[in-house]
Amino acid sequence: MTDSRFRIHPSPVGDILIVTTATGIVELHPFEGPLGPHIERIARELHRAPEPDDTAGGDIDRQLDEYFAGDRREFDVSLDWSRVRGFTRAALETVREIPYAETASYGEVAAAAGSPRAARAVGTACATTPFSIIVPVHRVVRSDGSLGEYGGRSDVKRFLLDLELDAIGNST
Repeated sequence: MTDSRFRIHPSPVGDILIVTTATGIVELHPFEGPLGPHIERIARELHRAPEPDDTAGGDIDRQLDEYFAGDRREFDVSLDWSRVRGFTRAALETVREIPYAETASYGEVAAAAGSPRAARAVGTACATTPFSIIVPVHRVVRSDGSLGEYGGRSDVKRFLLDLELDAIGNST
């Protein structure tokens, strides 16, 4: 059994669900709708329902607030990769290397992750990541430079990219 905890953190892109285990953050993403179905899905995957805890994730709330204020460019948190395996993990680890306010195509990420023909698999990895925002899948775009999807919320993807571009512009 996995000891897991969760909390909700408000943000400019909506409420963010933060779920942790003893290893680190196991899930972090903005969500819409009622919380119950999200907790039920995670409980099935972890084989135990996470308990509410306002301290889950340590200072991730401060780090998220700093990010949304344009004052943080990367996150210093422990991640629990137990639910992410194989090429999906390789792709997401590669995504973590995309510099702040820059983008890479699905194909570029696939090549950097060691499978140049796996652009679609990168898309799947980004779409199913348990670590939104802190693993910046919003920085992965189509080969023509268009945004592509972001969990069905391309407006959130645009917001995050614009936030980073604005923060770079304001720091020069």
